[in-house]
Amino acid sequence: MIRTIPAGRRARAGAAAAAAVATALLSACAPSTSGQAGDEGTPLPSVTVEDAASFKLDDLVAAAKKEGGVLAYDGSGDVKDMAEAFTKKYGIKAEGVKSKAADTAEKMTREAQAKNVTIDVNLFEDGPMLVGQLLPQQVVKTWIPPDLAPHISEANRNPLMMISKAYVFTYNPKLSPQGCPVKNIWDLTDAEWKGKVMLQDPLGKEVFTQWFTQMAKQGGDKLTAAYEQLGKGKLKLSEDDPAHEWVKRFAQNAPVLTTEDEDVAAGVAAPNQTQQRIGLLSIAKFRDLEEKGYQMKVCEGMNPWVGFAYPKFATIATGSKHPNAAKLFVHFAMEKEGFDLEAHAGGVSGNDAVGVSKNNPPGLTDWNTQLYQFSASQLIADFRDRQDIKDFWRLNHH
Repeated sequence: MIRTIPAGRRARAGAAAAAAVATALLSACAPSTSGQAGDEGTPLPSVTVEDAASFKLDDLVAAAKKEGGVLAYDGSGDVKDMAEAFTKKYGIKAEGVKSKAADTAEKMTREAQAKNVTIDVNLFEDGPMLVGQLLPQQVVKTWIPPDLAPHISEANRNPLMMISKAYVFTYNPKLSPQGCPVKNIWDLTDAEWKGKVMLQDPLGKEVFTQWFTQMAKQGGDKLTAAYEQLGKGKLKLSEDDPAHEWVKRFAQNAPVLTTEDEDVAAGVAAPNQTQQRIGLLSIAKFRDLEEKGYQMKVCEGMNPWVGFAYPKFATIATGSKHPNAAKLFVHFAMEKEGFDLEAHAGGVSGNDAVGVSKNNPPGLTDWNTQLYQFSASQLIADFRDRQDIKDFWRLNHH
């Protein structure tokens, strides 16, 4: 369990209560009272694969066309391109909407409660919320395309991982032609970089708090080794583990928080930028190199990681009024054509037959070794620990 500092309990009690409102709202209006995943007797719903021999994609397409359309939500604007391509391929009207994970979760939960479902497909990056509430409360379900199942590993089936994407530390090569000025993740806690690191607010971007809890469980050894390579001696902990120590020092070093990756990209890499900053942002923003003339590279060689890889899952609303169109959209997302629209700046498909994108951004040369990798086995623990790590961040960010 993540540590809560006794001395700070009174100071953050009000903030913690306010922060719990969104989760409380979701729980209050959930369509099931069976609890959350991880409670005793409340496992995740099992996932089975339809008989591949009897599955015919043409039959699914025909059934989908009779339903009229499909609405897909995603935390990335790439879903709009995917919907457009889907419509062009199948002649089925599809709409893609960019929406933050927390907002999508609340909307889908309320729709399920009201039995008035409008969102058919959710391409969802908040794994802890997915396995902690949306799946066990049957707001959404997992469907695995039978004909693609042989290429989808057991580890990627429950829930169905559509793609592994990444957040990376970046710099402006025009302002630092010799390479990234930050060589070690602990450098970001030094006074030299106070107020010069930009990222989305972790309180509004759940994948960041998940990164913190994941590191607390299985990143300690590498964080400790990275600190010792600074030549400052052994890492002295004032917290329970190296990850909490890093989060505390980083938060206290006044990183600049934004609401969108676009603001981070502009602050680091805009053509008129004169101040060297480090940004933590989605690799999707590397499209701005061409579209906006931004100057940006990944902090290649940063110890122990240049960023982290995280899974995005494909789910279908349990009460979808267009179930076949929703299935077809998931099928499309798991194929190379759909993957390429989500992975134009890099990524790894949950479909092994599609594999790894060749479009990694400059400086990200090896997806597996340069990035911290999330563990699917930790998703329930991430959900349980979420509020504590948010409180911990609040207490330390100045």
